[in-house]
Amino acid sequence: MRDAVAKVPAITVGFWIVKILATTLGETGGDAVSMSWLGETTPDAGASGINGYLVGTAIFGLVLLVLVWMQVRANRFNRWLYWATIVASTTAGTTLADFATRSLGIGYAGGSALLFACVLGSLFVWRSMTGSVANDSVDSPRSEGFYWLTITFSQTLGTALGDWVADSRLGYGGAAIIFSALLAVTAILYFWTRVSRVLLFWAAFILTRPLGATVGDFLDKPIAKGGLEISRSLATVVLMTAILILIAILPQRAASKRHEQSGFPRVDVG
Repeated sequence: MRDAVAKVPAITVGFWIVKILATTLGETGGDAVSMSWLGETTPDAGASGINGYLVGTAIFGLVLLVLVWMQVRANRFNRWLYWATIVASTTAGTTLADFATRSLGIGYAGGSALLFACVLGSLFVWRSMTGSVANDSVDSPRSEGFYWLTITFSQTLGTALGDWVADSRLGYGGAAIIFSALLAVTAILYFWTRVSRVLLFWAAFILTRPLGATVGDFLDKPIAKGGLEISRSLATVVLMTAILILIAILPQRAASKRHEQSGFPRVDVG
């Protein structure tokens, strides 16, 4: 019996806390690079012929590829490397979603549909080639590759969904309430039904991203648009500090079939 051979963490309450903070960081960090530093929201946006969203995606995408390579090469689960890769995927997802929904001109509906198809396609091929898409089955280079590809697509999809709902009449607060409610429903389904734990895990993984996106937008968007207008760089630093502290103090272990039940959260925090 395989015991703690997966190079991803067991799914606990602590995992979801750090994941939500990481997705919020991805929103503020991605926006800081593409919108603030590369000027996508300034009056001169596009004047230089450089697309800030595309350049931001290239930057974060390169970092993500390096970290995924390091993750695959690692011999065992490393909490710092794992969460660094998650943060890279969520920042890359932010800029990629903005490029898809804004620069490509297909809008939130088109971008969300395209990205949802990418998530489903990745899961289908992964399942067909390895036999499982559960968290505790990520124990080979092939499964790790599909794992990180699916995660990046899900982070990008979550960003598009979060921006879509937040930019409606619901605003950032209403969007946060909706995605929090959907996560609560997912938890209820886990505790009270026999719905596939793997399905619920990926549903929760996707839903935490738009929740983080709306919270991140609420922190850094102008007051006139319903935000707090906190500096994107400042918000990113504060969130990064909180994540580093939690990674250091929260007990984490590698996922294993002995502990995991098809990849959805246990009740414990360690």
